[in-house]
Amino acid sequence: MAPAPCPACGGALRPWRTVPTSDASLPGVFELLRCASCGSAVTAGAPPTFEDAHDGGSYATRRPRGSGLAAPLLHAFDRQRLRLLARHGARTGRLLDAGAGRGRFVAAAAAAGWDAGGMEPAARGVEAARDVYGVQLQRAGIEDAAVDPGSVDAITLWHVLEHVEDPPATLRTLRDWLRPGGLVLIGVPNVRSLQARIGGDRWFHLDVPRHRTHFSPEGLARAAEAAGLEVVAFHGVLLEHNPFGMWQSVVNRLSGTTSYLYYLLKRSAPLRLRPLAITLASLPLLPGLAALELAAGARGRGGTMVLVARRPR
Repeated sequence: MAPAPCPACGGALRPWRTVPTSDASLPGVFELLRCASCGSAVTAGAPPTFEDAHDGGSYATRRPRGSGLAAPLLHAFDRQRLRLLARHGARTGRLLDAGAGRGRFVAAAAAAGWDAGGMEPAARGVEAARDVYGVQLQRAGIEDAAVDPGSVDAITLWHVLEHVEDPPATLRTLRDWLRPGGLVLIGVPNVRSLQARIGGDRWFHLDVPRHRTHFSPEGLARAAEAAGLEVVAFHGVLLEHNPFGMWQSVVNRLSGTTSYLYYLLKRSAPLRLRPLAITLASLPLLPGLAALELAAGARGRGGTMVLVARRPR
């Protein structure tokens, strides 16, 4: 039986590689298929249930280790996202964070003067948003959220689209929520990135089987255009995810594990001396790898990317 077409562009999918799981709560080895047209990849097989994928393992953690110490860095990530909106003319109005997680960015946008809100389907995210950030999120997925058509000035879709089965359908829903001329920021991992090439089957951002589509820039642009959005710009130099993703991908190759430090901080991995020792010994590599990632991002090969798109006027 022939595989389904590429969910990003509709092209033909071919076998590519097998990838070990990155989270012990979802064990297994998973096949990736690659699109011959746009270069995006797809995790083969049925997706895990929402409860298994998003209410267990690392996603079940309400407060990761070190989150208090990381607060200034997290605020810097939020400011960069707000600057991206402003750079493309969105500085005020109604903002919606679709798939808002623990509500951190909603709180940051509200503090910056936006009429900000968000939605999150996981109960633990809605509860953490209320308890940690004082933010009331709508508990809903994009497909069943209560949002009036044409009522939103800006939408952020931050590392959500790689989780859905039909990206163009999701983007069409967001387009309908936007006012004419409204912007959407779409952040996803970049399967054509330098760190993806270095990391191979242990690239930090694969996160199988949760991640269903592993986008190339071409695939992401074609999915947005198929949804009736106008592509405005791509950005690949990003503080959030990219320097750490490059370093963690290299450590993964050195240790033979998959993102051990990340899952240890997320409280979903046990303390193991060998990977911890390799991780600590690799810390001096971080500045050089961060510089390498910066250079890659400037050439459009950053580990994650942001597509800025607009609802046509």
